[in-house]
Formats: sequence, structure tokens, C-alpha cells
Amino acid sequence: MKFKALKGIQDILPPETSGWQRIEAAAREIFKTYGFREIRLPVIESTEIFLRSIGETTDIVEKEMYTFTDKADRSVTLRPEGTAPFVRAFVEHHLFNEPPPQKFYYMGPMFRYERPQAGRQRQFHQIGVEALGVEDPKIDAEIISLLLLLLEKIGIKDAQCEVTSIGCVQCRPAFRAALKDFFKDRLGLFCDDCKRRYELNPLRILDCKVEACINGRQGAPSVIDFLCGDCTEHFNGVQYYLKLLSVPYTVNPGLVRGLDYYMRTAFEIKNYSLGAQNAVAAGGRYNGLVEEFGGPKIPGIGFAIGVERIVTLLTGLSDGHEGPDVFLCSLSSEAGEKTAVLAGQLRLEGLWVEISYDKSSLRSQMRRADRLRAKNVIVVGEDEMKSQTAVIKNMQDKTEISAALDAGEILRIIRGSK
Repeated sequence: MKFKALKGIQDILPPETSGWQRIEAAAREIFKTYGFREIRLPVIESTEIFLRSIGETTDIVEKEMYTFTDKADRSVTLRPEGTAPFVRAFVEHHLFNEPPPQKFYYMGPMFRYERPQAGRQRQFHQIGVEALGVEDPKIDAEIISLLLLLLEKIGIKDAQCEVTSIGCVQCRPAFRAALKDFFKDRLGLFCDDCKRRYELNPLRILDCKVEACINGRQGAPSVIDFLCGDCTEHFNGVQYYLKLLSVPYTVNPGLVRGLDYYMRTAFEIKNYSLGAQNAVAAGGRYNGLVEEFGGPKIPGIGFAIGVERIVTLLTGLSDGHEGPDVFLCSLSSEAGEKTAVLAGQLRLEGLWVEISYDKSSLRSQMRRADRLRAKNVIVVGEDEMKSQTAVIKNMQDKTEISAALDAGEILRIIRGSK
């Protein structure tokens, strides 16, 4: 019997994994300069965490969560997103006692049961950041600037930033009422889900991806027109600082977030070459979420990047030349002992080194070095053992350099040629 990965769950294999590592390394480097620290969260949580935070009328909760009852008769869920588990940990471990802003990032798999497609799988991966404790719109702009800087560092081109404000608990009821009034004579145009959303949460209609619903909501009221004074002031401040930081953006009043905990600032980074599913990163404010989890009144803002979509956009994610820095060929038992020692010494210096483990011919060993895409090859046989010298063959530019059979000398030459 042959076993296969479950539908919508993919293996990530070399050399593609090296590209993923470069994305993660770039994120860690950028996050460090902004003062973000890594937090590692469990992939499984109490279902109630997501019901309380995401919203029971969202597609994620209604259709997409991997939820089951464990052996202790508890309802548990594979995390569909990272913010709710993060806030749970933030409150549980009293991280709010640290000086604000409290800034963290995480990386890892998320799970949603939906139709697999390019850039969207049932197990997918996100890189997320969360900054709490600061209400100032300056940090909203800084977070968006950080996101765009990271995408630029990774190599994403044609990224377009869209921002809006989705209001707060004070101004959203009036917007909700205006939406219901606008949609009531158009319900026949909408899908069954949106007809149900009309009663439970009409804002969800704005997030529906069904073409008939997209057409049916054309001309709907804009949330910008219903912002209260505080939300208007905050959104104006966000735009002021985006301009101050030279961050290009457009205001998209139709932008909505698919999770109920968002308020005020919402943003997406899009690349329209991806088609309908064009968002590569998104985020916003969630000022009431910490309180919802039993913590103090602390504002928060964050974003998440979809790694699979980033990978889809990148060309040359693996340059095809990932391979050992050195391959050591040995042509005798004594040479085999020497290459084993040399390999250990060079590895201590950070080089990727491969050796031959059997008594195969030089031709066979060279063929293996070529298949591994080794950058340099050193052949050690009886003559090399006698003279304690060898030739370092650069397999990329085909040059050869004679060197002492010494780890320090080999290291000097190889690093000098990089």
C-alpha cells in the first residue's frame, strides 16, 4: 500500500526548503531591527479561543476550522490563525507587564479546511507580528512600513498597499444599519450564505468572494463615511505617518477583514498577478481583544504573511546551485581517514562538507560530487598523502589551486574565492 499526504497538505522538499529558510531568515533579521522577539505557540488550542475572537459568523468558524473532541471530551481546534493564540499566551503569561510596546513575532503552520488552490492549502504557513500597548497611529504606520520593507527584502515586487479604517464599537452600529438598509432590496442577488449573513452580520457580505455577491454590493455605503471623531482622527494620523515614512498606499474603503476582532486600521498588501486570491499579507488593529481574553485594556496591531503565496511570487527561489562547499574524494584507506578528520575541522568553521563513505572509484566519487552540486572538490590519494598537498578544484569556474592538506589553508582559499 502506498501512502500519500492528505489533500491540501504538502511536503516541502529540498531545494525549495532553502528558499523558505531565506524568507524566514530575512524576517528574523528585519524583525530584530524593530525590536520584535520570537514567540512559539502551540498548533492546537481550545475551540472557545477562536469562537470568542474570530466570530461565530465568519467563514473560518462556520466552515473551515479543524475542530474535534479529544479523549478528555474537550473541544479542540488546530489553529486557523495566529493572533488569537498569541493573545491567549499574552494574557496567560502576563506579558502585558513588560514595558510597552510589547512586540513579538511567530512563524508556523495554520490549518483551514477549504478547497486547495495555488497559494492556499489546508495546512499553510504564516509569519506574523503583534505589537501591543500603544494606541498612537504612528505605530500603525511603522508596522505597515516594516511589512513592506520585509517584502522588499525577500524580493517581492509590485506589492500594493491598501489601507482603510473599519471603525469601532461606537461608529460601527450606524454603518451596519446603513448596510442592512442598502442590501434589503438586493437579497435576491446574493448567495445563501450572504442571505444568512444579512441577519447575523451584514459586514460579512462585504468579504464574500462569490461573483454575484461582489456585483450585488456595488455602490454599498462606505465605512469611511460613518467613522466617529476618534476613528477619523486616528485614520488621518495613520495616513500622515505613512506619508512621512514615504510609504506608498491607497485608501480602499471596501477593504474588510475576515475576523471580528479587528477595528480601526485595516490593511492588505496585494499582488494582482496572483488573480482573485491576491493578498500576500494583511493585518490591522484589535484593541479590545486582550480584554476579551481576560487581560487589561491594551490596544494591539499586527499582520500575517502567507508564506505559500510569497513562494508563488518569487522566481529563482532556489538558484539551483545549493550544494556542499567542499567534496572530499579519498582513494585509499589512509586518505579516507584524512578526509574524515579534515571534514570535521572544516565543518567546525561553518562549511558544508561531504566525503565519500565507500571505496568507490574516483570517477564514481566525482559523479556524486557533481550530482550534489559541490562548489569545490579535493582529491586525496597516495600522492597527496605523501606530499601533504592537494589541488582544490573550483567546480563553478573550473580553476584549480594547489594547497597544503591542512584545514586552515583549505578554508583560507575557499573563503577567499567566494
